[in-house]
Amino acid sequence: MKRNAVLWITTLSLFVTYAQTKKGYWDTMRTTTETFDLRAGEKKVIKTNPLPEGTTELVYRITLLDDNQKMSSSLVAVLKAIPDPTGIAQGAAGAVFLASTISGKDKATFSIFTNENDANTYLTSDQSANACYVQNTPVNKEARLLAAGQLCVAEPRTNLWFGFKSDNWLMQQKVVFEVVPWIDNEASRGWTESARKELSNWAKKREVYAFLVQKEDFQVTFVKQVMAKTTYFNYKKLDAAERNQLGILCEKEALHRTGELEKRSEQIASTAFTLFNKGKTEEGIGKLQAEIHSGTKDAVLYATLIQCYLQSRQITKAATCLKETPQNAMEDLRMKLAEAHVYLFTDNESEAKALYKKYASQNFPNGKPWKEQVLIDLNAFERSGLPTNQFAKIKRLLE
Repeated sequence: MKRNAVLWITTLSLFVTYAQTKKGYWDTMRTTTETFDLRAGEKKVIKTNPLPEGTTELVYRITLLDDNQKMSSSLVAVLKAIPDPTGIAQGAAGAVFLASTISGKDKATFSIFTNENDANTYLTSDQSANACYVQNTPVNKEARLLAAGQLCVAEPRTNLWFGFKSDNWLMQQKVVFEVVPWIDNEASRGWTESARKELSNWAKKREVYAFLVQKEDFQVTFVKQVMAKTTYFNYKKLDAAERNQLGILCEKEALHRTGELEKRSEQIASTAFTLFNKGKTEEGIGKLQAEIHSGTKDAVLYATLIQCYLQSRQITKAATCLKETPQNAMEDLRMKLAEAHVYLFTDNESEAKALYKKYASQNFPNGKPWKEQVLIDLNAFERSGLPTNQFAKIKRLLE
């Protein structure tokens, strides 16, 4: 099926009013306006002016005039009253009154090409197989919105070539040809469809992505955050470190908006603890410290850092980290367990036992029972060479 079959035709029978939006604007300063003569049977190609970056749609109007006739208004004048064309069919309908108010009896066919070679082939051989739109029926006027996503305005397009062929047998005809581009604000910053897909793939590759429930919402919000902060040109110029910082910033903001910011902390804590258990002690601890120092105050980070300190027998650092934990984070069950562990190894056995017993019937956010996690931790502490003199009492307390 030819792509021109799905192009939207604007007709005068549609009378719909639409509010202006901030998505873009008609670029009436960078239009193409040509008036030329076309002899009987002649073909001619007109190249549009360069289409500005961000052109996602455009309207054209072609009018064939008999001698001494004049256009009642230019296409630019008409478009000043026309709203955003983007969207679905109603957007095209919003491009009201595009048709000429005066046209003659002369007629012509025309085709639209996206490159000069195809346009030249049309001139020499009358072939329009590679045209993005073909009007085979001779017309004396036509106005049309070339909508976003169609071949004629698919990215990137710098120019279009309109090839005209006179349908007259004898008389010369005059053609008035006008093109006005629609500039999408996002696309004008370089964020074309392919560029947005690039960001979307980046969002999917973020480590936190696998932890999320609202994956699609995160993906959309992340893309919007990046696009709002930089142009595509500047984005491509970023080095690895700069791009990483941009990714972290936009990731946090996106998660905050989707309500899953803590998922990021859980992912970081899980990655750091895995590194720690693989013998990469400093790297694992450093990852947790860096996130806390960046301003993130989630309980899972502090609880995991304390666990790492204890298993590496850095008891004083574990106790200091407990004191520095924000008060709201201390209400988290994971911090209650960390607090009990710190008490156990800082000569506060009675406080430790009280906490172990108090929460013995509860489960952690991941569903694991408190009792089971305590036993796992005690075994880890024993393997780390920490004193085990109180372990048996704790285990009996949990029975």
